[in-house]
Amino acid sequence: MQTLTPVSKVALSGNTFQDSCIPGLAALIVTLLDAGIGVDIRAPFAGYLRSHGVDISRCAAVEALPHTAGAVISIGGDGTFLHSAEWAADSGIPVMGINTGHLGFLACYSLNDTARLLDALLRRRGVVEQRMLLRTQCPALPADVWPYALNEVALLKEETASMIEVCAHVDGNFLADYRADGLIVATPTGSTAYSLSAGGPILQPTLSCMALSPVAPHSLTVRPLVVEGGSEVTLVARSRTPNCLLSLDGRSFHIPSGTEIRIRRASFCTAVVCHHDENFISILRDKLLWDRH
Repeated sequence: MQTLTPVSKVALSGNTFQDSCIPGLAALIVTLLDAGIGVDIRAPFAGYLRSHGVDISRCAAVEALPHTAGAVISIGGDGTFLHSAEWAADSGIPVMGINTGHLGFLACYSLNDTARLLDALLRRRGVVEQRMLLRTQCPALPADVWPYALNEVALLKEETASMIEVCAHVDGNFLADYRADGLIVATPTGSTAYSLSAGGPILQPTLSCMALSPVAPHSLTVRPLVVEGGSEVTLVARSRTPNCLLSLDGRSFHIPSGTEIRIRRASFCTAVVCHHDENFISILRDKLLWDRH
């Protein structure tokens, strides 16, 4: 782990469904600018803020992430954080999250505590963790799709009552034919997302491994499996319908049944900023209410 280098410019990325947070968002921008931090805003989010009366006259609206940004600030829930990570791509620019959503495992800051945010940006009080991503190779994906996932790749049935059968290999070795509603291949970061709801294991997010978790398996003997991060997972789904769904961090695509999908660790990581006085164990305890009696 590293500490965040003092930042002179940030790029804001947020969702456009947080009207109740507008006063806090306006105050955040003023706080950043008054602290001497330049602010660029992703164009759709800039348009949203402007339409709600937020003064962004001292900021620049941008489409591409400026290489001069010292950090991306993602404002929203974990879904917004995933979109922000895609925006950062392989730039190496760290992403820090302000949670205005619900559970928020990825975003550890809030609009009510800008002092901690400034501490991280200006005084080396942010811890940067390198999180692995998955790279998906599938000939049926559109050519312009970003083929990476920070949370998970899921192969799922379409909206039908019929299950699918997913034939899975690990490093060329046959693993199983999963008869289920689908199969999730999750990163450690994604182990607290969709995979957790399917009964998958919780993994420390800085590990290098993958968790394979079936969705509603039609056999009691089928259990989640963790494999080494350098493995290649190959999936082929058979279905009674012509297509199945391939989901990359919630971005879903219809692909023909029988299409081969190869999943491996990406060649780059996403740098995630956490606060120095928090750790995964304390966040887990707090978010999952494990310390309640």
